[in-house]
Amino acid sequence: MLNDPAAIISAIRRGYTLPIRGTHGVVHWARVLENGLRIADANGADRMVVTLFALFHDARRVNENYDQGHGERGAELAKSLRGTLVQLDDAQFALLAEACRLHTDGLTIGRPTVQACWDADRLDLGRVGIKPVPQLLCTAAARSLVAWAHARAVSGHVPAAVLDAWGVGAGTT
Repeated sequence: MLNDPAAIISAIRRGYTLPIRGTHGVVHWARVLENGLRIADANGADRMVVTLFALFHDARRVNENYDQGHGERGAELAKSLRGTLVQLDDAQFALLAEACRLHTDGLTIGRPTVQACWDADRLDLGRVGIKPVPQLLCTAAARSLVAWAHARAVSGHVPAAVLDAWGVGAGTT
């Protein structure tokens, strides 16, 4: 099935070298998804692009620290799955690739979908001990979510329903 997150995660895992539940793994991706969908509902972003960003933005990291080029590698992975597991039109795919490629550059100006993706990831910085700075977020929607998202990130909140839907629930390693 196209754009099936469980199938996409299965494909990602075949080349994922970090712990699947590590700092940049599936629990982070699930919180990014939940953050991103809330922002998308407020700013009109493309929910499918936001969903795929959550899956691909860190999918090809090679370490948990500074990893230059990981966003580009994630975009390349999405491109390699386009037409089989990933179904987006050209405009949607361009947004996904841009969001993945530039998500660590600290930019705040962009199209609403790209902004939703960037903010969704930034809202989860609490998992590494960084509180998101509202002035460094792109959208008013994200700024209104800082306290909620930060509390979830620092507590290590596990979005169980998302992980279960993705086929990586509590019993999956």
